[in-house]
Amino acid sequence: MAPLVSFLMQNWVELDVTPLQTGLWLCILLLLSVLLLLKLNRRKNLTLPPSPPKLPIIGNLHQLLGPLLHRTLQGLSKKYGPLMLVHFGQSPALIVSSADMAREMMKTHDIGFLNRPRHTTAKIFLYNCTDLAFTPYGEYWRQLRKLCVVELLSIKRVQSFQYVREEEVVVLMNKIRGSCYKGGSVNLSAMLVGVSDNIASRCILGRRAEEENGESKFGEIAKKLTSQFASLCIGDMFPSFGWVDVVTGLIGRLKATFKELDAFLDEVIEEHRIEERDGKGKQSDKKDFVDILLQLHRDGMFEELNKDNLKAILMDMYVGGADTTSTTLEWVMTELIKNPNLLKRAQQEVRTVVGNKTKIDVNDIEKMEYVKCVIKESLRLRATAPLLVGRETTENVKMGGYEIPANTRVYVNAWAIQRDSEHWERPEEFIPERFMNNSIDFKGQHFQFIPFGAGRRGCPGMTFGVAVIEYVTANLLYWFDWKLPAGITEDKLDMTEANGIAIHRSVPLHLVPTLYSP
Repeated sequence: MAPLVSFLMQNWVELDVTPLQTGLWLCILLLLSVLLLLKLNRRKNLTLPPSPPKLPIIGNLHQLLGPLLHRTLQGLSKKYGPLMLVHFGQSPALIVSSADMAREMMKTHDIGFLNRPRHTTAKIFLYNCTDLAFTPYGEYWRQLRKLCVVELLSIKRVQSFQYVREEEVVVLMNKIRGSCYKGGSVNLSAMLVGVSDNIASRCILGRRAEEENGESKFGEIAKKLTSQFASLCIGDMFPSFGWVDVVTGLIGRLKATFKELDAFLDEVIEEHRIEERDGKGKQSDKKDFVDILLQLHRDGMFEELNKDNLKAILMDMYVGGADTTSTTLEWVMTELIKNPNLLKRAQQEVRTVVGNKTKIDVNDIEKMEYVKCVIKESLRLRATAPLLVGRETTENVKMGGYEIPANTRVYVNAWAIQRDSEHWERPEEFIPERFMNNSIDFKGQHFQFIPFGAGRRGCPGMTFGVAVIEYVTANLLYWFDWKLPAGITEDKLDMTEANGIAIHRSVPLHLVPTLYSP
């Protein structure tokens, strides 16, 4: 009981409950512990993966509390093995921490791991999980995945959005140029969030997340969405105590944000319908996701695509793309500025390829082999989604000599796998050269390198995100020289991580740009 009290005290502000409410909670927990133990006893006949010693009711929470769960789980897996069972309160979870076990899970037994746990925030923000990422495995998911892969996220469709990437990068470059004339440093982290959000928002909704004057209705809602989506919900760890999230006001805050978001999406969809009705629709090569989905609905290509499903897909694309893209860009620039020789080499390649042209085009990007290696190495060392998106077993599965019960949550620690010395030499170091003349890629065939996951539940937006990352990086390296602010040296640069939808820097990256003249 002491660890539970400790857990509550450490999270007192976040839980925001009175001592009376906490006491009531503890009493109910004690009463339900007997039922929980009876349920757990039914699993004793199974050959389960090894597990750290757990406590009644709270499971392994006392061992998992900490700022960075992926690091904590890596430490535990070194002791208990690449398949490890932990208990987040009442919710058992399988932790996969080796490339071999990831391959067995996502390739050999892929069909048994195709469900997703339905977290509280996903149910609220994604229309009861009718989106692609969190909807249960089945016919609806298969149709939805085909629709998204073929119609929204295909290579051809990603290429058609190049004009958006170019226009938004021009805005970003002009902002940085303006700062060069003023002197001093820029908050590059904030700028990268802005350009990533605007590209995603224009491609998905047909409008910018933030206008040049800094004002945007969607921008304000999106900020609340991204900050709240990663909220800690008691009901996700203790299903019997979802009411605690109601008492603390968390559910009310989430639903208030969702109400704003829903009204905004209704407005966007109606605007697109009016434009199409009045003959003001966009050209086929400049249609955004709303245009495409409405056309598919009119053509009867996906009968189950009602208005709420459509909005769930739109939010799925935004939540899954904008934050992870800006965070990857942030880590790319962080690692380069920390390693000046690598920064110089990457810039030399970009400037040699582009020459004296006034604009970088997609053909130039394909020739930038070293820049691509820099991005790969950043994705390896700084996995922005270190535990990927959780899965859930659809059936009992035998894997690695163990029996995994149905409805068990599963998290693949890609962060640990991509730093495994069994597969990577000097795994803690940033060495882009390791990918030169190396066939290892992040497309789901090499399980020691899976920043986008693998198998049928792998990230379908990989091509979309990488296109943004490559184009923004190339422009940052071409147009500007970069250095750290006065008084900060490479060895003193803060590299600590912070939680969110993606694992970003704990402090924004401030750099001093100098305009480069070709």
